[in-house]
Amino acid sequence: MHIPFYTARRDFVLKKPFYLFLFILIAAIAIPAVGLFLSEEEEAVQEKDEPSVDVVRSDTRQTETVPLEEYVAGVVAAEMPASFEKEALKAQAVAARTFILTQTLAGLEVTDTVDDQVFKDEAELKEIWGADYAQNKKKIEEAAKETEGEVLTYNGAPITAAFFSSGNGKTENAEDYWQSPLPYLISVDSPWDEEAPNFEQEMVMPRTQVEEKLGVSLTAAGEAGTVTARTAGGRVAKIKLGEKTFTGREIREALGLPSADFHIQSSGDKVIITTKGYGHGVGMSQYGANGMAKEGNNYLEITAHYYPGAAIESAEAFLKK
Repeated sequence: MHIPFYTARRDFVLKKPFYLFLFILIAAIAIPAVGLFLSEEEEAVQEKDEPSVDVVRSDTRQTETVPLEEYVAGVVAAEMPASFEKEALKAQAVAARTFILTQTLAGLEVTDTVDDQVFKDEAELKEIWGADYAQNKKKIEEAAKETEGEVLTYNGAPITAAFFSSGNGKTENAEDYWQSPLPYLISVDSPWDEEAPNFEQEMVMPRTQVEEKLGVSLTAAGEAGTVTARTAGGRVAKIKLGEKTFTGREIREALGLPSADFHIQSSGDKVIITTKGYGHGVGMSQYGANGMAKEGNNYLEITAHYYPGAAIESAEAFLKK
């Protein structure tokens, strides 16, 4: 028998108990199914809209797409010791997220090396951490999660969130390293750097090697060079070696020094170079951040100290662009 389920008579279903039962049964099955369909559709849209980072892996030269927050955790794990204080890790997470946002907005390629910021995936971290993998992973993922979506801005735009290992007791003005001033990358005190294991270092190099790399002739004994200017952060701005004048950055890069705060001494056929700090010195000192955290400062206070004038905002508005 043909059942005229759809009819022009509005009271048809109400007058037929069997049809009413059938209608309710179909509705009970159909409505959850429609709800399920919409949920899956919404989930697909959500997955599509989830921020991600394209990272060029140095070992394979292949580009991998990594969810943003997973990428941030992988950078924190690679760039900062997991033994550091939680608030220092959170400050690093905000800096890492801000850095990748500026790179992405500028359309720049991102690598997993120090040319950008180091990133390690799960397999690499398991190998590095060994038996400590589970506890380290939990701690760093919590640091990333507790700052999820937060970035540093200045005048409504993401900042250049530079960071480095440790300083010489001060950070550096951006213009003293990159020639371009930035109002939130200015020299600030960083006394906690003195606790870093790489605060002071000594390198011994053959004098002929130094002379060859710099294209100069050095005295056989005594101070090899005269510092004629220093930066606001106490690093070498200008130094005269032989008949040439160099910037501290030029010497650091030519000789592979850990810092531009250095002293060069000739001793026979050798040159002894002492340095303070590790890294370019601009932005946040990682050991300084850990020192601040040990004193009870939270990540907001840490980032406010090392990036003066910068504010914390959500990355959502920038990601939509």
